[in-house]
Amino acid sequence: MAALPMDAGADIRRRELAAFLRSRRERIPPERVGLTRGRRRRTPGLRREEVAHLSSVGVTWYTWLEQARPIQVSAAVLDAIARVLLLDANERAHLFTLAGVADPAPDTESATVPAALRAMLRQLEPIPACVQNGRYDLLAYNRTYGRLLCDLDAIPAEDHNCMLLAFTHEQWRAALVDREETIRVMTANYRAHMAEHIAEPAWKHLLKRLQRESAEFRELWERHEVIRSGGNKVKRFRNEHVGLVHVEGTRLWLGPQQGSRLVAYVPADEESRERLEKLHALVTAEEAVGPRVGPGDGVGSGAGQWAP
Repeated sequence: MAALPMDAGADIRRRELAAFLRSRRERIPPERVGLTRGRRRRTPGLRREEVAHLSSVGVTWYTWLEQARPIQVSAAVLDAIARVLLLDANERAHLFTLAGVADPAPDTESATVPAALRAMLRQLEPIPACVQNGRYDLLAYNRTYGRLLCDLDAIPAEDHNCMLLAFTHEQWRAALVDREETIRVMTANYRAHMAEHIAEPAWKHLLKRLQRESAEFRELWERHEVIRSGGNKVKRFRNEHVGLVHVEGTRLWLGPQQGSRLVAYVPADEESRERLEKLHALVTAEEAVGPRVGPGDGVGSGAGQWAP
């Protein structure tokens, strides 16, 4: 089948965008956005002029958008329309994709980890396991992982990022036996994937923080190395309680490739298995003494209070 001309593809997207906007507009009762219905209303949902007014855009311009006219649309206007039409995360992403505009505030990687996934993390113990997103943010972790490289529950939630910790946290840095190679690969991986998230505030914020707080990161970043995947190879961690452990990192993707994933560190030898079991026993013994209280409590990881 012959490929469609570029302008034909753009025309199809505009028509899809127009139909999508109409469908979302017509499903919203006026009362839901603070408007009165009135007796003469024939539109099943909001009128075009009402959406335009609430979005602070011109009525003619919004009408053209729903008529699939070839007009330019900014991220700010799309953001306003998305809010007025009460779009959820999936609908918002669809809107920006059809418009061919980068979303400045996407919600592609939710920080919410389902209870079933937290239970899975708990069941993997004594194997250390966590859930990370594409930025290396730690969204959840089990008890063994929480004490593998440092005491994660003693660290503020805003610092729960593996790359940030690898560059700035003394105990985490010391636990990485092959740290030089680790941080090189992480930096190259972040640069490769940031190209897909270039307009996203969370990615830019982490980059600026790393550049501000670590000269070592700045030097690596300026190399412009790119790596799409670090591969699954044996990693070496030096734990302050049980000593050296060799583990094989394994990843289970929870969504699109290179997005959120479950990461588990399976012991690579019998000695490492015994040491991880010892670490797990230490953590569960602490749990038996009483609940822990720390900066990590109640912030989404579930590890601070030992919740699955």
